[in-house]
Amino acid sequence: QVQLVESGGGSVQAGGSLRLSCGASGRTFSNYAMGWFRQAPGKEREFVAAISWSGGTTAYADSSVRGRFTISRDNAKNTVYLRMNSLKPEDTAVYYCAADRTPGQLRVGVTRREYDYWGWGQGTQVTVSS
Repeated sequence: QVQLVESGGGSVQAGGSLRLSCGASGRTFSNYAMGWFRQAPGKEREFVAAISWSGGTTAYADSSVRGRFTISRDNAKNTVYLRMNSLKPEDTAVYYCAADRTPGQLRVGVTRREYDYWGWGQGTQVTVSS
């Protein structure tokens, strides 16, 4: 089992920045890829970014976040980060982190599929005002 706790959300104006953190416990963090997802009001949860167990591979949702968001991890601290720059009102959502169910050595690259992840945290709210 894995336990994840997100933090770092808040309210910012458009153009601002935030860095989200996700601390993990319960299993060997460095063996698994990690993902960030978000859920806006009235919408389904969607993939934002993922990083492989080694940190050598990353993936982002699409042009809406690529170039503005950066995912990283510090395996010594059992923490994954999501740096968000140039925030827009449409980035407003609850942001969740989750761990890949499959050990990194058995996964080629990273997965974007929500059902491949588990250990969802409680989420952290990000609100961007115009």
